[in-house]
Amino acid sequence: MSEQPLGIDALLERVRRDLDRVTPQEAYALSEDGGLLVDIRYAALRERDGLIPGALVVERNELEWRLDPQGSHRAPEATGHDLRAVVICNEGYASSLAAASLRQLGLRHATDLIGGFQAWRASGLPVTP
Repeated sequence: MSEQPLGIDALLERVRRDLDRVTPQEAYALSEDGGLLVDIRYAALRERDGLIPGALVVERNELEWRLDPQGSHRAPEATGHDLRAVVICNEGYASSLAAASLRQLGLRHATDLIGGFQAWRASGLPVTP
């Protein structure tokens, strides 16, 4: 007997159970303490709304290749499986799925930002045009 397919809301709920999602203030503190903020928003959103200073920009479709510490296409910031990475999308939905994918690659501390970039900006944290 086959399993019923999950809808996106159920999948999101399931993956978030395993994530220690962070608020904008917690993400900022993590970045100040050596954690890596990873902005996966697409270019049009970054151009429209700005960037988080110091965040690594990686398009969503390249994320796993750039952050896999064992990957041949990894970013220099992908230093190991203990990397504390906070994935940031626009509103905090796609980032949860992306962080779950990074955890499957062994990045056990990967998580995402509750509310995404929009929550970061609304919190008054630094943004550059």
